[in-house]
Amino acid sequence: MSASDRRLYPWAVQGPLAPLTVTGAQGSWFFDSDGNRHLDLGGQLAYMNIGHGHPRVVEAIRRQAAELPVIGPNFANRPATRLAEMLAEVTPGQLNRIFFTNGGAEANEYAIRMARQATGRQKVVTRYQSYHGSTLGAISATGENRRFYAEPAAPGFVKTLDPYRYRCAFCGDRDRCTLACADAVEQTVYGEGPENVAAILVEPITGLSGLVPPPEGYLRRLRELCDRHGILLVFDEVITGFCRTGAWFAAELWDVTPDLMTVAKGLTSGYVPLGATIVSERVAAHFDDHYLGAGLTYAAHPLACAAGCATLEVYIEEELAERAARTGARLLERLHELAARHPCVGDVRGVGLLACLELVRDRQTCEPMSPQRTEAPLSPEMAEVRSAILARRAWPLIRWNLIILAPPLNISDAEMEEGLQALEAGLEAGDRAVR
Repeated sequence: MSASDRRLYPWAVQGPLAPLTVTGAQGSWFFDSDGNRHLDLGGQLAYMNIGHGHPRVVEAIRRQAAELPVIGPNFANRPATRLAEMLAEVTPGQLNRIFFTNGGAEANEYAIRMARQATGRQKVVTRYQSYHGSTLGAISATGENRRFYAEPAAPGFVKTLDPYRYRCAFCGDRDRCTLACADAVEQTVYGEGPENVAAILVEPITGLSGLVPPPEGYLRRLRELCDRHGILLVFDEVITGFCRTGAWFAAELWDVTPDLMTVAKGLTSGYVPLGATIVSERVAAHFDDHYLGAGLTYAAHPLACAAGCATLEVYIEEELAERAARTGARLLERLHELAARHPCVGDVRGVGLLACLELVRDRQTCEPMSPQRTEAPLSPEMAEVRSAILARRAWPLIRWNLIILAPPLNISDAEMEEGLQALEAGLEAGDRAVR
């Protein structure tokens, strides 16, 4: 790292870093200090849903900054009130009461806290292949390896195994799912005592620790389990929310409505940090006559909420859910074509404009090209894959042996094709490792 750079960067060994200096961005592209343009195939961290520099959102922020840039969370403000109303209109079922936060981690923190307060129970069941944020409660709920850096964790969190069709720990047959993964969740609940479990917290589609859609019927089984025992079902839709999957929320794809839902990222497309814990009328009713033990200095920040209102208007007017579904279907088809040509691709999976290539050394054994569940450096072979892609100035999200695609929902066909050509250059490098 340059001696003049005083920053500490997240989730990284600092010494080897040489971060790209970005000076501008527009649409699906961002620009470095040397004037090069780079294709944003990862949507930064899967949040740049409407693309960079959308004039509607930029103008909403400018206008709000001139009118009321900040006010305390104990006051009402117009953009916050309007955004809560807009969210209540697009969220599924009875999810219509909104607690604003600064981001996804805090949204999960307060979902956990509200579930415990509303039920009077303490246990929260989560999954090993999950990431819910880096604050204490959220990282304690997290299952994947980043939680190790915060341990010993907060008490009351219980982990269970995930559905993961490509590496199923249960069925042993990718083509015949028995939903034993849902049975495992049920057995975990029984092991803890259902009367002690406040909530089951899951990402409906596993996020950046795998990007794994659930098998058909899995989320419905969780809903039935929770209903049977008075447990609250919480969906972390920080990544999957706001049209990313071809629907407003991933919950709609499986026709399962949780009791609480957490959102962030696409809520403002990252233009201003903002998250929300969205709860059902039934859960919210508890706090009509009970103290809500939750609060944040910058909750319902008017600049952020103004950006959120404008962002939701863009989703609606540009029909980005429908566009993500159409573009995502074409993308998945093209990724399968790439997989057919490149033996380093073990699995292709995705929903809407959220897709993943899993790279392996051997398709028969499924040995990962780079080890999973570690923040050690990429294997030399996976590092070569990454270098080949970045050399063509395309930036997917690369973690472990995964190449994750979460581009802006309004990416053009020509831009997508340019990105796929860069991916193919990376896969050619990966094929050499297979040989």
